[in-house]
Amino acid sequence: MENDILYEHHGHVRLITINRAAKMNSLDFAAHELMVEIWREFNADADARVAVLTGTGEAAFCAGADLKTYTMPFATTPAPEFTRVYTNGPGLGGITRNVNVFKPIVGAINGYAISGGLEIALACDIRFCSPNAEFGLQDVRWGFHACDGALIRLREIIGLGHAMEMILSGDRFDAEFAYRTGLVNRIVEQSELLPETMTYAEKLASRAPLAQQLAKEVMYRTHGLTMDEALRIESLSFRSLADTEDLAEGNLSFREKRDAVFRGK
Repeated sequence: MENDILYEHHGHVRLITINRAAKMNSLDFAAHELMVEIWREFNADADARVAVLTGTGEAAFCAGADLKTYTMPFATTPAPEFTRVYTNGPGLGGITRNVNVFKPIVGAINGYAISGGLEIALACDIRFCSPNAEFGLQDVRWGFHACDGALIRLREIIGLGHAMEMILSGDRFDAEFAYRTGLVNRIVEQSELLPETMTYAEKLASRAPLAQQLAKEVMYRTHGLTMDEALRIESLSFRSLADTEDLAEGNLSFREKRDAVFRGK
């Protein structure tokens, strides 16, 4: 259904809401496809600078892929078709694999972030959560392991030891664990979670968008390179901003002692 995923414009911020509370905001294939299209629209929209991703209600951010209508059909798909559609596709929720979205993405995790739902959260750059949020990768309970980024991203975010504990046990972990390990940046009361996240996103949207996007790209693209290779890419990226209108505006606003008004040019 079209209203399973909501897409709202708030200035330069785009609010994406998984609107399937009756299903714990899990994704069936149709909802997944809607998210794929929304991320493409967000990425192509020059006026969109920051995305906030959340779920409807106070119980769940996203409980992952619907086991019956999404996970099992994909898991049992013949290997060539699986590779074409899934391995080479954008992953669950449209942002977990093969997607070059370098605009900032902030997750407002309002409840359960389980299995694929946690993997979608891990694909966000910054994560805030409510005190009742729970995090888990339960795939090993059903005969799978995570396949939308958790085996790769989680170890980088919280370290190998904590990642092993989460992935191999299939247990759920609370908001305090998430904050202590760096899985989330803030714990915010449920009633204030979305307002605070939107306020933070609006602050991000006021910064130089080209600089943000290149910085994010460098951080992701240089992972796994040697230090010398990574530092060279960082330096070249820095220089590529030298002739932008945004840099000139930033310099002028500093001299005039005012807030910069960036145009993304």
